[in-house]
Amino acid sequence: MTSEGLDQAQRKMRDAAVAENAIRVFSHYYAQLLDGLTGVIPEESISPVQDLPRLEDLTSNTSDDTTGAGSALARTVVIKLNGGLGTSMGMQRAKSLLPVREGRTFLDLTVAQVLAARAEHGVALPLVMMDSFATSADTMAELASSPAIRTDGLPLEFVQNQEPKLRADDLTPVAWPASPDLEWCPPGHGDLYTALEGSGLLRTLLDAGFRYAAVSNVDNLGAAPSATLASWFADTGAPFAMEVCERTRADRKGGHLAVRNSDGRLILREKAQTASDDEGSFTDIARHRYFNTNNLWLDLEQLAEALASRNGVLGLPLICNRKTVDPTDPASPEVLQLETAMGAAIEVFEGSTAIVVPRSRFLPVKTTSDLLVLRSDVYRVNGDGTLDRVSPATPLVTLAPGPYKLIADFEAHFPHGSPGLRDAASLTVDGDWTFGPHVEVRGDVVLPPTDEPRRVPGGTILDARG
Repeated sequence: MTSEGLDQAQRKMRDAAVAENAIRVFSHYYAQLLDGLTGVIPEESISPVQDLPRLEDLTSNTSDDTTGAGSALARTVVIKLNGGLGTSMGMQRAKSLLPVREGRTFLDLTVAQVLAARAEHGVALPLVMMDSFATSADTMAELASSPAIRTDGLPLEFVQNQEPKLRADDLTPVAWPASPDLEWCPPGHGDLYTALEGSGLLRTLLDAGFRYAAVSNVDNLGAAPSATLASWFADTGAPFAMEVCERTRADRKGGHLAVRNSDGRLILREKAQTASDDEGSFTDIARHRYFNTNNLWLDLEQLAEALASRNGVLGLPLICNRKTVDPTDPASPEVLQLETAMGAAIEVFEGSTAIVVPRSRFLPVKTTSDLLVLRSDVYRVNGDGTLDRVSPATPLVTLAPGPYKLIADFEAHFPHGSPGLRDAASLTVDGDWTFGPHVEVRGDVVLPPTDEPRRVPGGTILDARG
């Protein structure tokens, strides 16, 4: 293989008006691909992370200045990743527009959280969305109905870049005339840094006096603005910080934090960066105790300096994803997508740190099973858009993918909303069951496979305890 494929990809990106810094970053990873680099991190090259600071211990260890114009929060911008369409759940609009509670969407609750934090602490706290080309129009139209969320002199969004999918056989840009949009893919959320710089937003924020960024996924309603965390991060002087949670059995497949033996830096290892021989160590939650919540804190000045010194290429570890050009057609050509993870920047900056936060700051919705829990009586939605868990624990819900995977089918099976889950330990639905109103689940409940659609009558108490 030669660089001919790279030349074709660069031309294709320029023809599509992709920013030059994004083309440089793509070229960097293409060169790594040619060199045979896969981004795999061997277990023998890392060690477990030991003790980390904890959010619950911060009250006596950080400055008291958490309110007003002089606070760290006053110099912070909230950035929400909003590039996904929720296609895994059958959605065709921005996932952030999916109703969560009482008709309020992820976006509605995010706006409420930011506005409440502004009022409580007397700060500007801009909200900026990192949209994709697929989510920008819908999101901006929705935010037009919330003029109070705007911050004078700052945009409400910047748009992440796109790059060509590469044929796995010859590393040239794939052609797919049946649906040309499928010839492109996002570069992973590691594109955050490239898009911040290429859009000009990074310089705009710094010129406006903003020093820090709190970054999180828009579908994680636990990542509300925190003056305490902002103050802690400012006090550390670190260029980068990651919020982590302690892993449980349910988190064994997610990326974990580790220490690189060669230089002692914190790194993030994702499942795609793990060799098959190391999968046992990767899933060992007693060895690798902390997972990345994707709630990140950035020092924008130090980020700008790093990008300037590296010609816009931070050098995040490569993640090479092998897929088909049409994800719904396994017979379509196999392609490679060159991606990076934004949390992997923890290894780029000397002095990066991490902090252990409670599970309440990590409430992502990746499946309809997650959505059912969030819509249930397990959580209470406060006036400021935050969620409180009111049950003793979060039940483990597993819905059969056939009847429940797509949002339309999911809604049809729960026409009266979520069953009561406050007293549930787990709910496993293996068959095609439609739930009537006022159903309650207690203990560990399993609904078995069905030969034909079945119904749980209204008012039923499903109690495995008898």
